[in-house]
Amino acid sequence: MTGSYTYSFEDIQHRPVAVIGAGTLGRRIALMFATRGGTVRIYARRKEQRDEATQYVAQVLPKVLADRRLGEAGVVTATGSLDEALDDAWLAVESVPEKLDIKIPLWGEIDGAAPAGTIFGTNSSSYPSRLMAENISDKTRLCNMHFYMPPDINAIEVMSNGQTDRGLLDTLLTVLPEFGMHPFEVRKESTGFIFNRIWAAIKRESLAVVAEGVARPEDIDGMFKLALGVSVGPFQMMDLVGLDVVLDIENHYAAELPHLPKSVRDLLQSYIDAGKLGIKTGEGFYRY
Repeated sequence: MTGSYTYSFEDIQHRPVAVIGAGTLGRRIALMFATRGGTVRIYARRKEQRDEATQYVAQVLPKVLADRRLGEAGVVTATGSLDEALDDAWLAVESVPEKLDIKIPLWGEIDGAAPAGTIFGTNSSSYPSRLMAENISDKTRLCNMHFYMPPDINAIEVMSNGQTDRGLLDTLLTVLPEFGMHPFEVRKESTGFIFNRIWAAIKRESLAVVAEGVARPEDIDGMFKLALGVSVGPFQMMDLVGLDVVLDIENHYAAELPHLPKSVRDLLQSYIDAGKLGIKTGEGFYRY
């Protein structure tokens, strides 16, 4: 049985958003949905992660609202109960590690707890939602909603699972800008979506240049910033995302495209083995 997932902003502005996962991106996603009043509920199993997520939102939300000069602070809570997080939610966004053996059973739990009209979006940056839908009874309610790094980078790629309700996609394309986000539709299933396919080539070649001893990370970042007039280079971006996440994504690409160079993954693994995961551990390609 399928439902209708066509909503206006007025239909949903007083209903909660559930964010499943309180890591680096989960808390940032919650932040953006808290910029138009209403309620955002963050679900995570570990209390310390829940506390860190709500503290992050409380600290950053006033600046985001001041910069936008629009909106009002919403109520952001965190819970260890999936039922509580999903109660009356119009949207559930999953942002847990990029592992299908985590995502598939979790989506089954979400499906069992969510109201019939809840839109399901996975923040997966490398897996199409089709691959995690087996325990979802109504597959027309699921899509990819790939966020980048809000509130700094507010692009979102929205991609059908092949069965996603057209009204659902139109709802997201219409409603997400109300929260200060910029949605782009991926019109055909694509590993890496739109931007990440292009970014993966830049990232991979940058890593290869370092792995071959041609240049240091700071040389590449310096040239990248000067040539393109941007504020960060590829290695700074990888440190921000987390080198463990970067390697997970690269392993996924390599499983699909076996010709990709192994030296790139070996370089990332050497940093991970040394406990250097990027900003979150205080050191990656740079020290923080």
